[in-house]
Amino acid sequence: MDYTITALPGDGIGPEVVAEATKALHAVGARFGHSFQIHEALIGGIAIDQTGSPLPDETVAACRAGGAVLLGAVGGPKWDDPNAKVRPEQGLLGIRKALGLYANLRPVTVHPLLIDASPLRPERLAGVDLMVVRELTGGIYFGEKRRDRDEHGEWASDLCIYSQAEVERIVRLAAGLARERNGHLTLVDKANVLETSRLWRSITTKIMREEFSDLQFDWMLVDACAMHLLRRPSDFDVIVTENMFGDILTDEASMLAGSMGMLPSASLGAGQMGLYEPIHGSAPDIAGQGKANPLATILSSALLLRHSFGLEAEARAVEAAVSAVLEAGIVTGDIARGDQVARSTSEVGDAVASRI
Repeated sequence: MDYTITALPGDGIGPEVVAEATKALHAVGARFGHSFQIHEALIGGIAIDQTGSPLPDETVAACRAGGAVLLGAVGGPKWDDPNAKVRPEQGLLGIRKALGLYANLRPVTVHPLLIDASPLRPERLAGVDLMVVRELTGGIYFGEKRRDRDEHGEWASDLCIYSQAEVERIVRLAAGLARERNGHLTLVDKANVLETSRLWRSITTKIMREEFSDLQFDWMLVDACAMHLLRRPSDFDVIVTENMFGDILTDEASMLAGSMGMLPSASLGAGQMGLYEPIHGSAPDIAGQGKANPLATILSSALLLRHSFGLEAEARAVEAAVSAVLEAGIVTGDIARGDQVARSTSEVGDAVASRI
């Protein structure tokens, strides 16, 4: 079977980690008799440098023509001027919007061999297996932005808007996932302060009562959730939340797994098209040094196989290979412990591919 994937390596360590995920996909193809046609396109800072746009029209067309998108990371000091009108992050926000990818799934599990890599005490990590479902194309990141000056000095505003339809579709998706997992959905909001959060809570409560009454449902303020993710993370199953809260909470949750280099993500919409990427950034300080952990990107390729192509056995083969590499102690420096020798990005990628 032939499958087409658009790869967007991006900036910083993006090209390095995408290269290792590509190795894993080709290893899957060799084992299971598939052919993965992987075509690269520009996004982010490198796209600005070469075309003037963080998301060229050609990139959008290439992504729409393929069956799934594998992305590395965008951004870096070169393009970090906060006053710039064109920024790499606009490419990431733009491709999600262009492809209608409104749901970002971020699974968080703790491999037994990485418990010591987490800053939390081992007893707090027992049984951690949660999924954060983040709304991806609405909220404050996409609202109108203004900056001006008056007699009191400079001022700025960011508008946060959510519609009923946007909330309903992400809540139904998250509740469906909870039904397939452990049957517990937690809404995270700031309903004591924000009107948008009060909308989220009223809509979610109605949907859960009328359509998912078989599930355990509760809600939690975002500041309390930030605390309880560290205090009792194993109590969570599926968390659903708005765009900015989900962005922040999943970076916090990455410390449960020991490193941001271990957490994959899937951005999904109404169809089978999805965009898959590690939750970490471009890490320009280690770019080109072979220090980047490719496992989050490789695990993202497993999500790609599962969600966009329906290849469950193949996805499990990638995940099993990652576990085998961890058990063998073939890891990059961010998760190496004790007498483990830090391996290079390509060495870890080769080890995963050979075990597939």
